[in-house]
This record gives sequence, C-alpha cells and structure tokens, in this order.
Amino acid sequence: MMVSFWRSVATVSVVLATTAVHADAASQEASNRLAREIYAQLIEINTTDSVGNVTTAAEAMAKRFRAAGFPAADVQLLGPRENKKNLVVRLRGSGAHKPVLLLGHLDVVEAPREDWATDPFRLVEKDGYFYGRGTIDMKNGDAIMVATLLQMKQEGYQPSRDLILALTADEEAGTANGVQWLFRNHPELVAAEFAINLDDWSIPMVNGKALVLNLDATEKLYADYQLAVTNPGGHSSEPVADNAIYTLTTGLNRFAAYEFPFELNAVTRAYYQRRATVETGQRAADMRAVLEESPDPQAIRRLTQNAQDRWITHTTCIPTRLAAGHANNALPQRAEAVINCRILPGHSPEEVRQQLITALANPQIQVRYIAADGKVLPTAPAAGALPPARVLPEVLDPLQKIAQQIWPQIAVIPFMAIGASDAVYAMAGGVPTYTFGAVTYNPDDARAHGRDERLAVDAFYKENELVNRYLRAITAH
Repeated sequence: MMVSFWRSVATVSVVLATTAVHADAASQEASNRLAREIYAQLIEINTTDSVGNVTTAAEAMAKRFRAAGFPAADVQLLGPRENKKNLVVRLRGSGAHKPVLLLGHLDVVEAPREDWATDPFRLVEKDGYFYGRGTIDMKNGDAIMVATLLQMKQEGYQPSRDLILALTADEEAGTANGVQWLFRNHPELVAAEFAINLDDWSIPMVNGKALVLNLDATEKLYADYQLAVTNPGGHSSEPVADNAIYTLTTGLNRFAAYEFPFELNAVTRAYYQRRATVETGQRAADMRAVLEESPDPQAIRRLTQNAQDRWITHTTCIPTRLAAGHANNALPQRAEAVINCRILPGHSPEEVRQQLITALANPQIQVRYIAADGKVLPTAPAAGALPPARVLPEVLDPLQKIAQQIWPQIAVIPFMAIGASDAVYAMAGGVPTYTFGAVTYNPDDARAHGRDERLAVDAFYKENELVNRYLRAITAH
C-alpha cells in the first residue's frame, strides 16, 4: 500500500511539473506572438524626423493599452508638437516599493528606400533575421515592453511597484527630445526609484558565444566645439605666411598627438574587476594592474591599444568637419573645424574647452562651444557630467541570474556608454538609469543606423523572454 501511495505521489508530481513547464512554454509562445505583432506594427510606421510621425506610433500603442483595460488617466499622450507626442503608460502596483521607469524611443534614423534591399518600413523575416529600420534600434525593445505590460494586465499581475513606460520622440534626431521634455514639463509622470532603458544591444558574440552582457550605469557627455581662424585674406597671387588654413591645420596636427589623462570611475572600475574574470593571459593581467592604486603605465599602454579600452578610460575628442576659404583665387579669410568630444563623467564641457586651447597651443585658433540648438558660444557649460549611478543589487542581481539561465556562460558587467542616449535626461532628472538590451549580435555586422538594419529572429525572442522575466523579477513582492 505504502509503495503504491508514494508511486502515486511521484506520478502526480511529474504530471504537475510537466503541466507547469507546458504552461510556461505556452505563455512564452503567446508573449512571442504578441511581441512580434507589435514589432511589425511599429516598424511599419515611419518615425523618422524628416517625414515620419512619432505621434502615429505612440497613438497606435495607446490604443492597445486602452483596449486592454488600462484607465484613461494611466495612458497619456503628450508632447510639444502634433507629430512629436510621447506616450506615458502606468501599470499600477501595490505600492510596496517606488516605481520603475521604462524608457524607449520611438523615432528612428533616416532610411532611403534606394539604399535598402528591402522596404525599410516593412518588417521582413528572411534567412533567420528580421529586417527593417528600427529592428535593433530600438523598436525591438519598444515592442517587448509594450507586450510585457499588456500580458501582465491580461494575467491580472500586480507588481510590487508601479511600472511606468515612456515611449518618446527625438532620441535620434530633432529638437523635441521626449524624455527631456517629460522631465521638464511633467516630472510627476516619470518620477521613479530607477529607470531601465532598453536602448542598446549589449551582448557581442565572441566566437559564437554570449560571454558578456554590458549594463550601462553611466555615460560620457557629448560636446561639440568649433575651431576658427580668421585672416584679412587677399589675392591668391600674393601669398603670405599667415594663412588661415596653415594655422588651423598646424594646430590640428599638434592636437592629433594629444591624449587626455587615463581615468577610472566607480562604473569603469567595476567593469574591469568583472571583465578580468572573463579575460585570460596578459589582457586579464593588465586589467588587474590598472585597478591598482598606482596603475602600471605599461599595463595602461598595452590595454589602451584596444580602441574600446581607450575610450573607456579617456575623454576622447576628434575632428569631424573641416571648411575653409571662399574662392579659388583668394587667400582664405576663415578656416573652421568641428571637434566632437565624449567627456568622462565628472568633467565639464568648459574644462575640456580649456584643454583643447592648451593642446592647440595657438591663440589665433578660437575654440568655441556649439550648443544643442546649433548656436556657437564663447564658453561652454561649467557643470560637469553626472556622476556614475551606483550599481544597485536589485538591478544587477536578477539580470545576472536570468541571463545565465538563457546563456549559461554569460557575465553581466557594469559598463560606461560612449553617449549619448536618453539616459542622460533621466539621470539629470534625478532618476538613476541603467541601459541594456539583451540582444546578441555580431560586432562585425552591426547595422544599426545603417542600410539593411537587421536583428536575428532568435535574438529577438530571447530578448523578449529575458525582459519579460526580468520585469517580473524586479517587481516581485
């Protein structure tokens, strides 16, 4: 009798476990179908700055939320222009913890049809990839966040904290950035303990393996500067030594040899501590050596021969535009260049402007700051970039656990983005922001912003699985 009883218990346990697995699989399959449907809808709405309309995409998503039973007060469409409306949706939680803000931009970069093998504004699935403008930057993340909140509502899931989704305009281009506008005009709608921004592709494949998921906890600060030299000019048949082009290019050649100082912050230090456990040999040893109180100069030199390590540990500035002269037969009256900088956290644009002046070493070269609206100013903002966010265990730990269940060898590593994403506006608004995209990609075939942008079909569904599970994990009671 007793043996038969325990056999029955075992049989029931196996049946229940099998049923749970099947239920989970069915739930994930339904989630994948919904996410793909929304993905296609968003891709097929042109949201470029030139001829597109972000409001059309925002309203399409709002319609889904209203149909799912979200109260009108929790589905708000608002913004500075008719074609630049942002969508803010709130899934109400129990209030046990402060809200989490989810960020995603709806706009995409330009995509001329003649440059593409497929219609960039139609989701095309072929050869194991999804093709279309925004497939990886970032309508994949938008669709997944929308699908997850809709599925939670359908299930009657009540999170321990409100989930606030902000789908916004003008991250890529334009002058109506939605996150900045919301924090300036409606901070009460986006107030949160922290934010998750899915605007990234964070898992570079190494020999076909997913080894690292970069979690951006800070960003470099973007800044542009105008270099200008002016001369009286004159007839080209009567050349003089004081030529505006010579003066400018000599200064630029001098600047080419200049390097900003090596520097680590809380996030990049954590990055190298964790990355050293993934790397091997000299590279791992160099990572450990640069973490010392007095970093080894030779280790710094070897490590920063790698381009990524160089920009992780230095402010970087590079000339990107050059213009001079006004006629073929006249001495140049003006020569100009633009230098684009990505500034380490804790340093200000004005500090870097002064460093540029020192590096150019010629008072004839004026160095002025180019503001976001295009105005050229004699000085730059004195306020520095925001300090790195503290890497919260409640953000990192569940991400590490879930990611390893999908990719067993992967390590989640705090990272500093080169800038700039919408995270800077949320952080400036007092909300620590963490950016990642659980997307595997081939670094030699990264097509975001380029022609025939694409994302592997399998990568999309795995990202959907991770984000769905992660948002539940950080809102569990």
